[in-house]
Amino acid sequence: MTKYIIDRFEDDLAVCETEDLGLVNVKRVDLPDSAKEGDSLVYDGVRYSLDTEATDERRERIQKKVDDLFVD
Repeated sequence: MTKYIIDRFEDDLAVCETEDLGLVNVKRVDLPDSAKEGDSLVYDGVRYSLDTEATDERRERIQKKVDDLFVD
């Protein structure tokens, strides 16, 4: 399985970051309807699925870093 993170949407494409920090374009229609920027995806060779656990962990890690920047 291949993992991606949705970086942004450009027209009918999702620009996704790969595990090796590269970028690939994925047709937006191939993604789950609820997919949004920052979501983690898994591609099993047939379809893309949201990895909500990985998304939540990543968002928590990022939020902690932001919070640490603004600690008095």
